[in-house]
Amino acid sequence: MTAMHTTRRGFLAGSAGLMLALTLPLPKARAQQAAAEPFAPNAFIRIGTDDTVTVMIKHLEMGQGPYTGLSTLVAEELDADWSQMRAEGAPANAELYNNLAFGPMQGTGGSTAIANSYIQMRKAGAAARAMLVAAAAQEWGVPAEEITVKAGVISHEGSGNSSGFGALSQLAASQTVPEDPPLKEAKDFVLIGTDLPKLDTAAKTTGKAEFTMDIFRDGMLTVVVAHPPKFGATVASFDDSAALQVSGVEMVRQIPSGVAVYATNTYAAMKGRDALSVEWDDSAAETRSSAEMFEEYAQALAEGGQTVEEHEDIAVLDDAAQVLEAEYRFPYLAHAPLEPLDAVIEVKEGKAEMWYGCQFPTLDHMTVAQVLEMPQEDVRINVLMAGGSFGRRAQGTSHLAAEAAAIAKAAGRDGAFKLVWTREDDVKGGYYRPMTIHKLRAGLDADGNIIGWENIVANQSILMGSAMEGMLQGGPDTTSYEGSSGLPYNLGAKRIGWARMQSPVSVLWWRSVGHTHTGYAVEAFLDEVLEAAGKDPVQGRLDLLPESETRVRGVIEKVAEISGWNGTTRDGKGYGVAYVKSFGTHVAQVVELEDRGGVPHLTKVWCAVDCGVAVNPNVIRAQMEGGIGFALGTALHDRITFAPGGEVQQSNYHNYPMLRIGEMPEVEVAIIQSDADPTGVGEPGVPPLAPAMANAWRALTGNKQYELPFSGVTS
Repeated sequence: MTAMHTTRRGFLAGSAGLMLALTLPLPKARAQQAAAEPFAPNAFIRIGTDDTVTVMIKHLEMGQGPYTGLSTLVAEELDADWSQMRAEGAPANAELYNNLAFGPMQGTGGSTAIANSYIQMRKAGAAARAMLVAAAAQEWGVPAEEITVKAGVISHEGSGNSSGFGALSQLAASQTVPEDPPLKEAKDFVLIGTDLPKLDTAAKTTGKAEFTMDIFRDGMLTVVVAHPPKFGATVASFDDSAALQVSGVEMVRQIPSGVAVYATNTYAAMKGRDALSVEWDDSAAETRSSAEMFEEYAQALAEGGQTVEEHEDIAVLDDAAQVLEAEYRFPYLAHAPLEPLDAVIEVKEGKAEMWYGCQFPTLDHMTVAQVLEMPQEDVRINVLMAGGSFGRRAQGTSHLAAEAAAIAKAAGRDGAFKLVWTREDDVKGGYYRPMTIHKLRAGLDADGNIIGWENIVANQSILMGSAMEGMLQGGPDTTSYEGSSGLPYNLGAKRIGWARMQSPVSVLWWRSVGHTHTGYAVEAFLDEVLEAAGKDPVQGRLDLLPESETRVRGVIEKVAEISGWNGTTRDGKGYGVAYVKSFGTHVAQVVELEDRGGVPHLTKVWCAVDCGVAVNPNVIRAQMEGGIGFALGTALHDRITFAPGGEVQQSNYHNYPMLRIGEMPEVEVAIIQSDADPTGVGEPGVPPLAPAMANAWRALTGNKQYELPFSGVTS
């Protein structure tokens, strides 16, 4: 029995109290059923007799803070005390835990955790509060309107009665669940907008938090898979005789993704895999080098691509007083989270159960049931916390879940299996941010005004060909060029084009998705254009904004204010600015850097963010700081490259490094006060950093960075 089950069952057995199952809209029949069955496991809120309030979190906790953020929304409307709040990952259940931004699917991504839950979780808290108040009114024989709730204490001034939540929870469970409980006005918020400590910090720092590698089942075998060394290759034949001689190896099976080695421990499984002899069929494999692929991408750009946005006639560039052109190249990138992929699956008596950090439970749930040929109701997925993702676990193909199910099926018997990917497995053969080229042109008139702008993007599609292609509704894959279209600036005539490239290399969303490269290309090139026009980078951007773009103007003006913007160079340091809107959130950053032996070293980053209502400023600052560090490490160091023949040249942190502590600059974050609905913060801190850095570097050294990372070529 796992520690997780002990905890869950212990909680249920010892917390006779109120449980809510509330989605919006909430069918009346289900609401009544939930109240009548207080211990059913399909709820957002559980209130124990010990006064603890546990919130079931429908989004994967991978460091971005949904355990804290969603619990804050519940606690606010419940009028709970923060010390009584707890959080727990919700299991796969699309009916209850649907991401309202995704449609009928449970999943975490696109920085939607707070945005899609803002009203839903507040209403869940408000409904629980109303039921507790109704219970108190019944118990004390007083009007509900005279009862108050504050910091977890229910009181009636006239009678002198007061109670915690727990003592009234059983009676509250018998009350009618309000279908549309009223919510507080923003002026009455007590917890929203305050710096609350994260709920999961203590468990993570003391080692009590449970991750996939902590899961052990009776008789469990560890499994590693020999994957093809080239993308698109398949197994032609294999010899497992030497592998089976390794102590601890129990069996070897071919599965759709490679050859699986089953052993009593991880070391034996890896030694067994090393001893395998596999012949690979490369007939459908990617065999081009990165340089060869870039050349083919460049040829596609020359053909103009598919027009995805057009405003007026871009032929106006033919009459411009000055035309500027640039081509930006971005390599494939691995996500490389600290916790590599892993999953535990147990098949027993015709049913299956899994434990892992699952980002798209609905897709995985369907996939596992399909592979195992089981009814979906016979498959349970327990969502654990994950040690990072950056998009890696948001798998439209559900490949990890499918592989785990495949090894269980191939074993040919009931049992538990822990699938382990090493970091080398993932870096050399996982999923990448697509390699991309941008070709930009802009024209200036004789007065230095921008009269035309063209940006053509070439890369692979993430969505096309995946289970999520239906989201495109027959149109182009917007995630491939998002951020190059829909710009807030007045740029005159405009054309955005996209050329879809083909390769068996598997690609996936990477933290902030298309904005990671479009933000760089647009903001670095715009800076060059403004310089050519003789304009200051900050004032030049402001001058391009229509009056209606108040939020864009707000973050640019704020970051200029807190950074003391005074031009692009002073005291031997360079300064650069960039603005990017991603996932509904506006972020502007100014960087300060030095030239240390031909390498940019950032000493300070100022960041202004407008994400609507700031539910937890502490989490917002942390996400901006984390996004800046993540972006800086990539800008300085990272790229996945293919050697001639198609083999990946990187494998682990020694040649695909993360940012070192000594490279992290001081960061100052200003949060714009807003009453707009909240938007995401997990990704938007990433895109502006690299272009602001490029702009500062160009100002200081005159070198233009047209290819990332910075350790590559400068010109």
